[in-house]
Amino acid sequence: MKEPKVDLKVSIDPMTRLEGHGKIEIFLDEKGNVKEAYMQTPELRGFEVFCRGRRAEDMPIITSRICGVCPEAHLTASAKALDMAFGAEPPQTARMIRELLYNAYIFYDHCLNLYYLGGIDLLLGDVERKERNIIGLINKFGIEIGKEIIKHRRYAMEIVKTIGGREIHPVSVVPGGVSKRIQEEERKEIEKKAESCITFARRSLEIFKKLFSTEEWNQRLGLDSMNTYYMGMVDSANHVNFYDGDVRIVSPSGDEFARIKPEKILDHIEEHVEGWSYVKFPYLKGVGWRGLVDGENSGIYRVGSLARLNSADGMNTSLAMKEFQEFKKKGLVNQTFGYYHARLIEMLNAAERVHERARDDQLTGKDIRSMPSKPGEGVGVVEAARGTLIHHYKLNSEGLVKDANLIVATTNNNAAMNISVANAARRVIENGTVNDAILNRIESAVRCYDPCLACASHSLGSMPMVVNVYWKGRLHKRLQRNA
Repeated sequence: MKEPKVDLKVSIDPMTRLEGHGKIEIFLDEKGNVKEAYMQTPELRGFEVFCRGRRAEDMPIITSRICGVCPEAHLTASAKALDMAFGAEPPQTARMIRELLYNAYIFYDHCLNLYYLGGIDLLLGDVERKERNIIGLINKFGIEIGKEIIKHRRYAMEIVKTIGGREIHPVSVVPGGVSKRIQEEERKEIEKKAESCITFARRSLEIFKKLFSTEEWNQRLGLDSMNTYYMGMVDSANHVNFYDGDVRIVSPSGDEFARIKPEKILDHIEEHVEGWSYVKFPYLKGVGWRGLVDGENSGIYRVGSLARLNSADGMNTSLAMKEFQEFKKKGLVNQTFGYYHARLIEMLNAAERVHERARDDQLTGKDIRSMPSKPGEGVGVVEAARGTLIHHYKLNSEGLVKDANLIVATTNNNAAMNISVANAARRVIENGTVNDAILNRIESAVRCYDPCLACASHSLGSMPMVVNVYWKGRLHKRLQRNA
């Protein structure tokens, strides 16, 4: 058989130290330099389809099963969508309980990324593959820091269990509020654990800041920088808020592009589809799709820690605000590896917020739920650890789901992640030279975003798809579906 002549191809399959299944395909020209590079998500979850016909009140529990890493985000976004759909505004005590649970989740999720997943790239550098894990981290930094990491992730997850009934896939957030009160002894225990989490978050900042002044850090920063729009949720003072507020978008120059009520967010976002990925490519309608390019004229935007800090004027707690001001002394941070510094600031913010809420007497109030009324349509928006998360439901007169649309944080970042992969690949691959350390550096550009690929692949109906079959490293056959 005569094999077709194609460009050389390098595959990273699977990507590691992230949630879900993904791969990177890098295409080289005849000189061995990078021609194109893409991040592909080959898995399809399809929650948008099989949620149709379900009872609306079951949606928070169903959608929280999308992911075992960030179930609180889907649980809360779903409940908020149903608050609107049923006209059931949660009482103040319920809102406080929800926000407390949510910030505990933000804390433990950021801790996971910083010490177990992406942060390993910074803390350990270009070590051998077998050392790129928490054990390698403990070998370098000592058993005591390992104990502190495990203890404080445990504290945050115990807070989630106290409020939500379970550490993973909590169940207490329901349409109209919550199903479980906070007792006084529980409040005191949460307050105590939150104090310790604040101390740990500050220590984490100290550990990472030592890296931020090194040559290794400067090399990482140089892997990828892009000028995009940024999206994040803010309160009335334009300060970061993970649970509630308006969605603010700033331009690549830092000017406010839009400030949007959650129920209007879908008026500003369109979704583009490519045949080589199950994950869609959202972009800003008001700017338009120009392909995988950045800049003022491209509708690509970023979400997540870096985007939240870039789109806000501050944090909503005092210690985190001081860190924020230092972080943004020069304005917008466009380097993708800035996600890690932003994530550290947010971890401190979340710990402080849990502590503040735990000290409020109203947290133990008895009024915890408003009962749902006539079903309709609702949009729920929260800031997941990975960025802006949107649940949109349309209910019929019997309270069953007619349509469900999920725009997940990782989906919002899909276009930007592909640009980051290409930028990093072009910087580290020369003349076809590829080794494990080089490939890990390309992967590290994706891990900055802390993607959850299982969360992202929820196509509504069918999508175009191209399947390439390679034989002996060359393209043998292409299968294509156009709908």
